[in-house]
Amino acid sequence: MNYTELNAVFLTLAGLLGILAVFRCRAGRRRAVLASAAAAVVVLVILTAVFDNLMLAAGLFGYTPETLSGHHIGLAPLEDFAYPVAAAILLPALWVLFAGKREQK
Repeated sequence: MNYTELNAVFLTLAGLLGILAVFRCRAGRRRAVLASAAAAVVVLVILTAVFDNLMLAAGLFGYTPETLSGHHIGLAPLEDFAYPVAAAILLPALWVLFAGKREQK
């Protein structure tokens, strides 16, 4: 299994839970939740681009080329950006889903 396949699993799970959370969210909160998640994605992608490039340039870690797609942003492989994107989608989705159950009681 390469990084692209592994990322597809995480992004699919996060995306499905994100969609479920959007539909379960109250209409008044939906726009705020989506805007917050989008802002988090932008910030995390920028931070990942900066710090992954710094860590790779410093030689703190590396990747086996056979497991990568070959696309990079600077020195950072494109696959590195899937985890922060999945986290920025998944964590607000879980917050909405668990808070929704608590609000219904």
